Amino acid sequence: MTVDPRAVLTRPAPPPDLTLRYGGQPEQLVDLRRPVGDGPARPLVAVLHGGFWRAGYDRTHTGPLAAALADLGWPVAQLEYRRTGQPGGGWPNTLVDVRAGVAALPGLVAEALPGQVAPGPPVLLGHSAGGQLALHVAAHAPQDVAGVLALAPVADLAEAYRLDLDSGAVAALLGGGPSDHPDRYAVADPRRSVSARTRTVIVHGGRDRQVPVSLSRSYAATAQAAGAPVTLVELPECEHFGLIDPLSAAWPQVRAALQSLLEDQDPLTQRRPPGRTPEGR
Repeated sequence: MTVDPRAVLTRPAPPPDLTLRYGGQPEQLVDLRRPVGDGPARPLVAVLHGGFWRAGYDRTHTGPLAAALADLGWPVAQLEYRRTGQPGGGWPNTLVDVRAGVAALPGLVAEALPGQVAPGPPVLLGHSAGGQLALHVAAHAPQDVAGVLALAPVADLAEAYRLDLDSGAVAALLGGGPSDHPDRYAVADPRRSVSARTRTVIVHGGRDRQVPVSLSRSYAATAQAAGAPVTLVELPECEHFGLIDPLSAAWPQVRAALQSLLEDQDPLTQRRPPGRTPEGR
């Protein structure tokens, strides 16, 4: 029987333990999940959902992913933000919301989950459009980010506009193309603003039809040429949604990539040099 890869988008998940606000707008919310078990406090994983920045997709479809991470012992935050098609969504507020939410997380979790979250900024896990947002925050507020795991990110907005991904999603976010708003692309496009200091792992499927792997390749090449600590992991048999599905064949690689970022928070852990890595290496 063929399994619909989109099934994860509607699969039920346990509800979050807490929902808090990081601002006064209706969408400025964050769901918190306590880590399962009695282990030591661990870094917070902040999940930034995808959906091409559109109102039709919200943080609930990352519930299975977030619940699986909490089951593995990590505290998890699922961040919501204003999206295109909503009042105030798009440029610049979608980006402003995410930067504000990420900056607020250490204070929120210290009060809401005392003793369960290690001090310091979160590791950002962003999928698709959420991957673009994670890379954006790391570039413009690196002090607020411990590391980035970008899953099939829209990491090259100019190329995504040229390819007309999701029928004009980038134009809806930024109000037009690169020639219309070069200043906006200079701020929002990850390929135009690379974080020089944030450890970043990108995982992208070779069978991704929503966000071609070529976007991650172009971003990684630009970042590595600038000396940024970026690693690209390609999974040849993976499509777009398997990266956020704990039941997929890609999940062990996603889990391992996240673990490598969390281990990087330990100064005694030796880092691997950045580079492009094929599956399983």
